[in-house]
Amino acid sequence: MNMTLVPATQLATRAKTPFPGASAEYDAAREALLAEEIELRRHATRLVELRRKLPPGPVIAKDYRFKDEQGFEVGLIDLFGDKDTLVTYFWMYGPQRERPCPMCTNLLGSVNGNAADIKQRVALKILGRSSVERQFAFAQERGWRDLEFVQTVGDDYANDLGVLQPDGSEYPALTVFRRDGDKVRLFWASEMTKDMADPGQDPRDSPDLASLWSVLDLTPGGRGTDWYPKLRY
Repeated sequence: MNMTLVPATQLATRAKTPFPGASAEYDAAREALLAEEIELRRHATRLVELRRKLPPGPVIAKDYRFKDEQGFEVGLIDLFGDKDTLVTYFWMYGPQRERPCPMCTNLLGSVNGNAADIKQRVALKILGRSSVERQFAFAQERGWRDLEFVQTVGDDYANDLGVLQPDGSEYPALTVFRRDGDKVRLFWASEMTKDMADPGQDPRDSPDLASLWSVLDLTPGGRGTDWYPKLRY
């Protein structure tokens, strides 16, 4: 259904600064910013609609193998369980790493808090090249209770995903698959590679799932230029 939207600049005039004493300059700048925030919300909504309208993606023809938390070897379609959609996050915790990537860890901490709800609608698996036991041990250390970890068997999956580097290091990857009968199709994958980053910015996807940055983006100092999350403080 097509609806005529009220211009964002008009909607923004309905705002009221929560506390008294704001200057006319602040009120005017905040109203202009609010109009931009409304436009961003609308653009994000359009992106979601476009993503959902993607035509069927390629069939995953290769028989990638994985090892689940019970130690059983399974195929990609087995990771769906009783769901039609599978959301996967490949994290940077390969066997060459002593500890996982701090940013992957930060993101997964946020996802863990929502995992029980997410899994009501879709399957959610965290994939890594380290053994299931090693991944699960770290999850217990962090107090993660609702994430399910899966080991990739061999490096075919990581290589075809394009995340494995010649030196054995990795990039993270968010990938969504859809069940199509007895086949699996790619639905959507994060494809904003490092060479697509804007000048002066770290590589990141849109949407950015890391609530860390969403919160810091609300603050006067923002994300900072010389700060990065750590595993311990």
